[in-house]
Amino acid sequence: MNNKPALLLLGCLAAVAACSAGNGAPAAASVAQAPAHSPVPATDDEASLLVVHKHPSCGCCVAWIDHMREAGFAVQVHDHEDMGPIKQRAGVPYAKGSCHTAEIDGYFVEGHVPATDVKRLLAERPDARGLTVPGMPAGSPGMEVPDGTVHPYAVELVGHDGSTAVYARHGE
Repeated sequence: MNNKPALLLLGCLAAVAACSAGNGAPAAASVAQAPAHSPVPATDDEASLLVVHKHPSCGCCVAWIDHMREAGFAVQVHDHEDMGPIKQRAGVPYAKGSCHTAEIDGYFVEGHVPATDVKRLLAERPDARGLTVPGMPAGSPGMEVPDGTVHPYAVELVGHDGSTAVYARHGE
């Protein structure tokens, strides 16, 4: 029996626990005061660079990075013991976090967002901070399970004021 998915999940849960146990969950007040920014068009050299910030022991983050590379994104990875400052700087709303935070072309991509939704974001260029998949839904990219089950989840678009709206639904 292959225990790789179970081991990846345990590593990811430990990384998320470390981020949310006062060691990475930004205070709600500090996120509300995060400066709003408008995405700026990237140059051709920057357009496809996805900068991913993750905890060093998070295996599902590595699986998501592989998903993004397979979709054609150039990826740069940075490991951090404390993800809180990264999430706060990017403007990820409190309680909308996941195990990794990526940045691309002026937007953040929080958690297990499918590559197709990131490509849509970059094509449509909405006036927003970014996309999030809160938590770690089973079956989302990087959180695949052996039997192929995908639990229903929503990708949320995060506005400059921290509000969210459903951007895409998966697994329904």
